[in-house]
Amino acid sequence: MATQAEVLDIDGREVRISSPDKPYFADLGLNKRGVVEYFRSVGPGIVAALRDRPTAMERWPGGVREDVVVATRADGRGEAFYQKRAPANTPEWVQTAEVRFPSGRTAVEVAPHDLASVLWMVNLGTVRFHPWPVRAADTDAVDQLRIDLDPQPGVDFATTVRAALELRRVLADAGLAGFCKTSGGRGVHVFAPIEGSDFIDARHAAIAVGRELARRLPSAVTVNWWKEERGERVFVDFNQMARDRLMTSAYSIRPTPRGLVSAPLDWDELPSVQPSDFTVVTMPARFAERGDVWAVLDATPPGSLTTALEWYARDSAKGEGELPYPPEYPKMPGEPPRVQPSKKNAANWE
Repeated sequence: MATQAEVLDIDGREVRISSPDKPYFADLGLNKRGVVEYFRSVGPGIVAALRDRPTAMERWPGGVREDVVVATRADGRGEAFYQKRAPANTPEWVQTAEVRFPSGRTAVEVAPHDLASVLWMVNLGTVRFHPWPVRAADTDAVDQLRIDLDPQPGVDFATTVRAALELRRVLADAGLAGFCKTSGGRGVHVFAPIEGSDFIDARHAAIAVGRELARRLPSAVTVNWWKEERGERVFVDFNQMARDRLMTSAYSIRPTPRGLVSAPLDWDELPSVQPSDFTVVTMPARFAERGDVWAVLDATPPGSLTTALEWYARDSAKGEGELPYPPEYPKMPGEPPRVQPSKKNAANWE
């Protein structure tokens, strides 16, 4: 028999939690109530990561199980799914914002302002949050440069850490302050607060920073978009800065049986940790002891993309210009053909 719903008082808001005893991470003995309590335990951190940002919800309403099929653009029949648009029953007190997709279409997304709104999203089955790098007040003004260091097969975490530490120096040379976190998987994410920028400039800055990092660590880092060219290196996924290509928020839970979380870190601790150190079970104690390690991010003055864009212009003048956009994008100005190098010929390239 289904457990009766519970109602939480979150800063004067009533948040209803349905089926609180539903198993969510069975291997960890964690039910839906436990997931809610996890996000309450890291409340200031998850709110800071999402505050006023249009956010796509990764919903697992039946709990996280290995047999769950995730719905895709091509096949929407999965039990778990990504939800971009705010549901029809969104409470009036939950903030929303309109965003524009690469196609030109628009949508209204949840842009949570407080913990009650976040927990309302959790009640819908959201375990992983994907916030835009913009705020509700201006959804075309990018305020964070986000660099995704994605280790390719065969690359160990130590190599990714080495790339992240060098990336910090590259960003500093560009006048930007970087902050690191685990991705919730094998990678590392580095964010830098920036002055309001459009998406194309932000993506070009990410390309330029990635190229500079690859020059400094050519055997360990690549910006090559095509998998066949990456090798056993860390890929700087510059297209994560493209419009509507979103990265996991700090404190989100990776929907796998181990329940790893995306953990904000101090730079000096990055070399001595492993992604598996941070889970939905262990993070509450860390947060109780350390608080939000990334609280300083929002307090850091935003940097300018001027230097990074000068690097991009310099590289373009030498023949290293635009790179392929994600496949769902319309053809973009200056973009090379979206053809992997092994299939390059006059018919499909020139």
